[in-house]
Amino acid sequence: DFIVGFPGETTAEFAELLEFLEQAQLDRVGCFQYSPVKGAKANELANPLPDHIKQTRFHEFMTTQARISHKRLARHIGTTQTVLIDTITDEHIIARSKSDAPEIDGLVYLPSHPKIEVGSLVDVTITHNDEYDLFATYP
Repeated sequence: DFIVGFPGETTAEFAELLEFLEQAQLDRVGCFQYSPVKGAKANELANPLPDHIKQTRFHEFMTTQARISHKRLARHIGTTQTVLIDTITDEHIIARSKSDAPEIDGLVYLPSHPKIEVGSLVDVTITHNDEYDLFATYP
């Protein structure tokens, strides 16, 4: 996880953070805007950034990471993976891969199937992706 808008953070330091994202090509990244926390020493630091700068930097960070994530997830297209079924709705089935934590990481979306149950492990073929999730069919 990263914090943007920390007191005293310069434009150059933020640019360095974005450059790090580009070079590291991380699969999963969290980002938060700095906000004061009761009792934290950081509250005493000089040069707090205005909210609009923190929001702009957060948006730029997340846009950069979304582009990276989209590209990195595309490498799974055409692969067969075993996924854990989490949720079944009338429209689709929601699963996650072995690398995805519940409620944090991306999901794998599948078409509905009458014989699949929550908690099942199912082999699927990844067909496409968006910035954070994979979409699959049954082999």
